[in-house]
Amino acid sequence: MRALVFTAPSVVELQDMPLPDVPSGWLLLNVRASGICGSELHGFRSLGFRRPPLIMGHEIAGETPDGRRVVVNPLLTCGTCDLCRLGSPELCRSRGLMGVHLPGGFAEQIAVPPHAVHEIPDDLPWKAAALIEPLANAVHAWRQVQGGVVERLAVIGAGAIGLVTLLVAAHEGISEVTVVDRAPSRLALAERLGASRCASKLEGEYDVVVDAVGSMETRAAAVEGLRPGGTSVWLGLAEADSGFDGNGLVRGEKRVVGSFAYSPEDFATAVAMAPRLDLGWSTAIRLEDSQRIFMELAEGASDPVKAVIRL
Repeated sequence: MRALVFTAPSVVELQDMPLPDVPSGWLLLNVRASGICGSELHGFRSLGFRRPPLIMGHEIAGETPDGRRVVVNPLLTCGTCDLCRLGSPELCRSRGLMGVHLPGGFAEQIAVPPHAVHEIPDDLPWKAAALIEPLANAVHAWRQVQGGVVERLAVIGAGAIGLVTLLVAAHEGISEVTVVDRAPSRLALAERLGASRCASKLEGEYDVVVDAVGSMETRAAAVEGLRPGGTSVWLGLAEADSGFDGNGLVRGEKRVVGSFAYSPEDFATAVAMAPRLDLGWSTAIRLEDSQRIFMELAEGASDPVKAVIRL
């Protein structure tokens, strides 16, 4: 089969690969779409969680051997530890992710456990189905602030995660959503998707600020832009450092909440929600062009909001 393979730091190559090994009881899925995540564009630069040779890709949609159209929950957990038993499998200490800890979806086929697949409607386009995994992240982030007063919400970063966060907020009835980004084209898309205000810089006070970037600058802005008692949800992982005013956090009784991945319930909610949302703004690319476009994205020479490898 053909696959886009992470072969060395800062190197991906389109290669002919053996068919995946299929553990007993697992399925050999025919991949139809696999989204390129910003974490991969950053993560392939060095040897971290991802170790070459590796087929990356954790935003996966495809067909089962019996012809069912499905999307894949790529998060694998033990199911037996204290956190799994408490209902937070996304925090499992031995969790793994397809495309990081085992082969992923940048290939014509992938082995997946049957419990990881969720059927999708026939009329949901494949490139939209590949956005269900990012959407599940936004569903989980929303769950982190449920129970509090949320009337004014801001999203920093109008990449894929920021945009699906906007869509989830609108779906949940939040009418005042500000989206912040430096790219006018991305702000125009955010406005089309329902943002009440778009800006290049965060100004004012908000009940909730979602940081979908994860740099020192955006994390500091996400805390500074909160009203007293407000909550900042961090999804972005661009940098390890934070650089915000800890004293201001204390005096304002502000909260910072990390949000990683999703529970099985969050993923199922995203699957059910997807057909009702506008997920038609990704850019489909061919596997044959994936190496070139991946490198262009990594170098900033190409800037679709979301590139999806379409097989």
